[in-house]
Amino acid sequence: MKGLWLENNQLQLRTDIPIPEPADGEALVRVLRAGICNTDLELIKGYYPYTGILGHEFVGVVEQGPQHLMNQRVVGEINAACGYCRFCLRGIPTHCENRSVLGIVNRHGAFGEYLCLPIKNLHVVPVNVPTDVATFTEPLAAALEIQQQVRLNTDDRVLVVGDGKLGQLVAQTLAVIDCELLVVGRHPEKLANLAARDIKTGLADAVKDRYFDIVVECTGNPEGFAIARRALRPRGILVLKSTYAGNLSLDASSLVVDEITLIGSRCGPFAPALELLATQQVDVKPLIHANYPLSRGLAAVELAQSRGVLKVLLDIG
Repeated sequence: MKGLWLENNQLQLRTDIPIPEPADGEALVRVLRAGICNTDLELIKGYYPYTGILGHEFVGVVEQGPQHLMNQRVVGEINAACGYCRFCLRGIPTHCENRSVLGIVNRHGAFGEYLCLPIKNLHVVPVNVPTDVATFTEPLAAALEIQQQVRLNTDDRVLVVGDGKLGQLVAQTLAVIDCELLVVGRHPEKLANLAARDIKTGLADAVKDRYFDIVVECTGNPEGFAIARRALRPRGILVLKSTYAGNLSLDASSLVVDEITLIGSRCGPFAPALELLATQQVDVKPLIHANYPLSRGLAAVELAQSRGVLKVLLDIG
């Protein structure tokens, strides 16, 4: 089969990759669509040592698996857990000590014609959700994880730093709560997507120092972190939603003095994400910058690395 293969920080299109064989309890999925994520781009740069097929945001059709999933469109949670380690036994499979992660850790990903995942990881896509839209389920679930970790109220002052793909999804999920929300970024044309949904937006100079109760940092760069930190009131909550390519320098003493709660946040719940897409409470269509066939996958990745580009999708099957 064809796939985008990463090895020694070099990405290539291969046509000689064997179709994977699902293990016990797994399904074979023919991939229809896959989204290029910032994590994929960071893996290419060497964020984490990985060899294999990239990609973890996808929609596919089950070709081998239980009868109730056969020929169904599905999306999949990316962490394949062991089921018996201390984290699995505590109901935290996303931190399984023995997990593989689709397209990230010890498991070939979605930038190929087929993939395998545990059956329990798969979720059927509602019939009214287009395939392009459903490809956003994984990052939308990650955005919703914030609400699993932090109790948000309508009177909270919430800031989202970053107008990229993740920042836009986080902002839309927080807007459902109807809190006092501001999203800041560098690109007026991206912020316009949110303004069109009556979400308040601005540039960095719109941020009031020490004003916000909760700040979500979605840029993954030091400048974004600096904005987020100065925006927080004492005893505020800072949610880090992006991975950082390099080491981040910060003033740890100020975190102690202001008693700041720092929370890392990544994977999240798929069922509520699919519900938001099915009920159109979140609109991801403006985030789609381009669709490329898998045969032009290298060009698609190059475009995704360009400044100002939002989501690039790969049409795989």
